[in-house]
Amino acid sequence: MRVLVIEDDSKIASFVVNGLKQNGFAVDHAADGERGLALAGAVTYDAAVLDIMLPKLDGLSLLRQLRQDKIHTPVLILSAKASVDDRVKGLQAGGDDYLTKPFAFSELLARVQALIRRATHTAEPMKLAAGDLTMDLLTREVVRSGQKIELQSREFALLEQLLRHPGRAVTKTMILEHLWDYSFDPQTNVVDVLVHRLRAKVDKDFPVKLIQTIRGVGYVLKPA
Repeated sequence: MRVLVIEDDSKIASFVVNGLKQNGFAVDHAADGERGLALAGAVTYDAAVLDIMLPKLDGLSLLRQLRQDKIHTPVLILSAKASVDDRVKGLQAGGDDYLTKPFAFSELLARVQALIRRATHTAEPMKLAAGDLTMDLLTREVVRSGQKIELQSREFALLEQLLRHPGRAVTKTMILEHLWDYSFDPQTNVVDVLVHRLRAKVDKDFPVKLIQTIRGVGYVLKPA
């Protein structure tokens, strides 16, 4: 899957581009509207993430031009403008979804994935599992060996991230960018605290420990 990110703010662009790459996407980046329009017209993308306030060519003008050129790439609009009128203008210009800043990467990723599913008519799995651990994404119920496990929202999101990458390393940076927004201090120890809390619920009372540490890298969920 290839995604085009059109964003002039270098910090936000890096946050989005790196997060998408770490979740398996090929990503191209344009820092202004003219470059973004050129890339969107030359390459077939599965989705695009488009900022509104861009140099050289603003996002809404870019979007209107894409639609006039019969380019139907699903577009997620990013904007600091949160009013209903602004959202309506973005959708009327041809946008498929609208996300206001600041945002958590997990929400952006979910919206991009949803756009791609709708465009490709691909169904999203409703349940994830590893060994004797299951997660229902609709009811948000987590069960291990028949025992229901109550998780807080970030604990659930972290476990979902690990379950979506079974047997693969998930770095602390990936977790931080997935669960917190781009303004969060990367020097914090919140990831270690969150993993500790999750292990206390998912692994502590069970003989097989699913969540393992990879020193110097991050964590991996290894199905029993």
